[in-house]
Amino acid sequence: MTATILQSPRSAASLSVMVEWAAQFGVTPKVSLAGTRTTLAGIRNPDAEVSGQQELKAISNIVAAIGDRPGLGLELAENYPLTAYGVWGFALISSQTLREAMYVGLRFMRLTYTFCTFELRDHHDELTLVVDARSVPTAVRRFVLERDAAAIPVLHREIFGAAPQPTRLTFTHSPPGPAVTLYEEMFGAVPEFDAAETVISFAPEQLDVKLPQASAHSARLAEQQCRILLDKREARTGRAGQVRDLVLSNPAQPPTLDQIAEHLSTSTRTLRRQLASEGTSLRRLLDEVRQHLAMELLNSGMSVEQVSNRLGYTDVSNFSHAFRRWNGQGPRSYLARRTSTHRII
Repeated sequence: MTATILQSPRSAASLSVMVEWAAQFGVTPKVSLAGTRTTLAGIRNPDAEVSGQQELKAISNIVAAIGDRPGLGLELAENYPLTAYGVWGFALISSQTLREAMYVGLRFMRLTYTFCTFELRDHHDELTLVVDARSVPTAVRRFVLERDAAAIPVLHREIFGAAPQPTRLTFTHSPPGPAVTLYEEMFGAVPEFDAAETVISFAPEQLDVKLPQASAHSARLAEQQCRILLDKREARTGRAGQVRDLVLSNPAQPPTLDQIAEHLSTSTRTLRRQLASEGTSLRRLLDEVRQHLAMELLNSGMSVEQVSNRLGYTDVSNFSHAFRRWNGQGPRSYLARRTSTHRII
């Protein structure tokens, strides 16, 4: 698991949900929060934030206390209502369609509680969501994968009142024995196990139905709030903040690590070590800056080619590939969907 995920702040709401859920099994808050450097009163504060490392420590405590068994993560996932996700959840329900909600959700996934990574593969005949838990520690990997993947059907039920019924459902871990019925009930489909990837696929007719609470105006406001909150949480301080500012001044021709080290009157080796201790690197900071600027410049009306040039990409295809990696869709698809949304108003 990357240092960034472990060190990045996240709402303490998820930790509060887990502690209350674990109490049903006789696990006290003291046991759940051991080693997390936080308290029950602290995580119940609506504005409280914790690091990914603190939440993962609590997960390890809880799984060890209850005993790891197939389906346990699915049971926990039932306790995350849409309201637990704050403005991210509001952005989803106000989207025009399930397809749009999935793209918005992926773009701001860092506002959620997931430890898995998600990738969208959009084909003509289906949309596939790939869930990757390989970076999660082995001791809690299945549990975390179950919890994170089950957020999809849980939120789908809350929005539509029914299970999503995916066209394809596979998991990388071994068959869960009798707990397979929990999977079928949760996802509304018969899963396959020991697969190469964990995937949840949907047919187009499921994805393009208008959501019950769709609102183009509300969706734009929610996206704006998501962007502000994400910027706030990922605001860089210390050495990372200094390096980010230098990169931001010229993202098309960013300075090298040697040049930045000279500017900051330190050695390249020391600078690299300082950035690593803050959970980042020059490459990641450049990626963050370009991702943020790409969205802002496209939203301002610049063409894909103009944005590509402004950010220093030698080829539009390279920029499109990077944009797809960040947001699950290419920049032209993003603009087309955004234009379509605006026309609905």
